[in-house]
Order: sequence, then C-alpha cells, then structure tokens
Amino acid sequence: MLPSFRALASDEMPRPARTPATQTMPAPFFITGPTASGKSALAVALAERVGGEIVNADAFQLYEGMDLLTAKPSSAEMRRVPHHLYSVLPLTQSCDAQRYRRMALPVIEGISARGLTPIVVGGSGLYIKALSHGLAELPAADPALRARLAALSHEEKRAQLLRLDPDAGVNVPLANPRYVDRALEVCLLTGQPQSRLRRTFDATPPAGAGVSLVWPRFVLHARIEQRARQMIEAGLLEEVRHLPPAGPTAEKAIGLREMRAHLAGEMPLDEAAALMTQATRQYAKRQLTWFRRESWLQSVCLPADAAAESALALILHHFPCPLPPQQPPSTSA
Repeated sequence: MLPSFRALASDEMPRPARTPATQTMPAPFFITGPTASGKSALAVALAERVGGEIVNADAFQLYEGMDLLTAKPSSAEMRRVPHHLYSVLPLTQSCDAQRYRRMALPVIEGISARGLTPIVVGGSGLYIKALSHGLAELPAADPALRARLAALSHEEKRAQLLRLDPDAGVNVPLANPRYVDRALEVCLLTGQPQSRLRRTFDATPPAGAGVSLVWPRFVLHARIEQRARQMIEAGLLEEVRHLPPAGPTAEKAIGLREMRAHLAGEMPLDEAAALMTQATRQYAKRQLTWFRRESWLQSVCLPADAAAESALALILHHFPCPLPPQQPPSTSA
C-alpha cells in the first residue's frame, strides 16, 4: 500500500511564502514528525534526488556525544549527503529556539546560495517554527520569576496559565512543562495573554513548505520499541557511561536519566529500557499534537507495510519547491 496525503480541501492546502520571480534560490523544505518516524532516511533520499543538503532541527541532536541516545543519522547516511548542525554544541551549553534560529539561518542561506535545496529535518516543533515563521517578539527569560515558578507543580502552573490565558490550549502543549512554563512567564511579564501576542506571528506565511510523517499508532509504538532495543544493542550504555555532566537542555534527552539510573545500580536494564520506551511514546504523542496544529504542513499517512522513503515520490509529485531551480540556457558559444 502506498502512503497518502491527509485529504485537504483546496482552500486548506498549505501555501509557502512566494519569492520574487527573479529569485531562484531554493526555499527550505521541512520533513517533520514524531520520533522514530523515519524522517532521517526520507531526508537523505530526498536530498539525493533533488540535490539538497540536510539541516538538523532536533534539539538534542545538536549536542556532542549523544549519537545513539538521540538517534542521529548514521555515519553511512551522513556520507551520502552533507548534514549540518549535528554534534555542534557541548553538553554543558544551553540552547533555545532563538539560539537555534541564529545558528540555522546562515546554514540554510548558504545551501540556497549554492543552488541546492535546504532540507530541514527534525521533530522539535518550536525549532521548526522558528525557521518557518520566525519568532514572536516576546520578553526575555526572567531568572527571578522562573525561580518562583519552579516552586509550583506543573498542575498549578497549567491552571494559572489557563486563568490568565483561556486560549492557551490552542498554541501551547499543556502536557509539556517546558512550554507551559514559558507561556506562563510571558503572560506574567507582559500582563497579556500570550496567545494574543502570538496571533500575528502565527498568521505569517511559512518560509517554505513541508510534510509531517504519520504512522498508525501501533506501528509507531513498534518502531519506538525496536529502536530502543537497537540503541542498547549498539552500545548505548557505554555511550552514556562516558558522557560528561549535561547542562539544563541536554539533560532532558530521553533515556539519559534512565540509563544513568541503571548504571548507578538503581534499576535493572529491562526496567530502564521500558521507562525510556514509555517516555519516548509520550514524547511522540506530544509531537503529533504539535504538528497536527501546524496546518501549513501536509500530513503524509504511511501504511503499516511501507517504509518512510516510500513517501518520496508523493512529495516530488505534490511539491515543486524541493526540485532544483531551472537553470537559464547557456549563452556560451
């Protein structure tokens, strides 16, 4: 069975931002979706087909040393096409969407300037949004306020956020503490609902087009479980054993806490692996919720018996933007 696009009415089809007719630099193409959905393999296949280079948009794959833990593309995949922004930060450094955008934009512009297609691949929704739509003008983090909020439970912060901004559930994944904390911080610092501040931002046309990979739930869960087994068999424990202490961003990588707990003798390996798999499934659910709200992304529904790379022909048929720009005829004698 072939993959299919989620049915959309013609007036719902995502519209990438138009560029002037004289501008031939390729726009970025985004491949998104939940963890373990096959984004990396599809991105490599697309890059080889259209003449592209891959730009990472996974918050944890930016970090050095966590190759297995964060399921970075294999060395064989990286040899097939150029990959950018993998293993570029030490574990001790923090990163957020603003810093990621500052890192990624010059890379994307450089790829486009060479006449190649930037293929942005990853599952970090806010990082994707930072590239596709820019970032809303929101206040900087306030350490004193964050310290006060840290004393509250997630449930208390979520309830306070919804009191200050009843529409927060539209643009904030309420199950994700990180996003709830930031949304509440914005409300408290500005005295306005953060959803109101983001409306103009969300109405901005996307800088490019893209897809979100969707599997049947039972298939995605099986892929997550299989990958967890493969990570452990490939030497995940030794990788984690030799990692230095992580900073506040990198320490949130799924599986790091569980594998360290096993190495410290606090739980058997099968229990640590089960907890890592459970956390990964929960993360995948949050990712699906995020990307479902991104109406500019076209969902690619993959059947149980397909490979992610099977979506390539569908993408090439429906999206002209990944194709190389037409070169003007040569005027040489």
